[in-house]
Amino acid sequence: MATRKSKDQAAAAIFKAVGHPARVRMLRVLVDGEQCVCDLVTAAGLGWSTVSRHLAVMKAAGLLTDEKRGKQVIYRLELPCVGRFLACLDHPQKYPEMHTTCACIDE
Repeated sequence: MATRKSKDQAAAAIFKAVGHPARVRMLRVLVDGEQCVCDLVTAAGLGWSTVSRHLAVMKAAGLLTDEKRGKQVIYRLELPCVGRFLACLDHPQKYPEMHTTCACIDE
């Protein structure tokens, strides 16, 4: 059984992994379904090696899984709640139960 401290550390690793705009862009693409690295390179607007490093950070945090298919590596979200979290940040009015005391609801 995971201790509270280990759960907190895992959650902190996830937030750290989401803490870069390029990673958020890639997560938004992955919310719609699995993607090959080439599509994530296009979405992020970055080079292959940079995208690969970002993907490795997100995979290590438990956000993503990957699968090799021939010469392609396919990534998918391991935590589907990430999609709802991003949607909540984008459209807080759609999730009032998550913003009952949040000033952002009036934006």
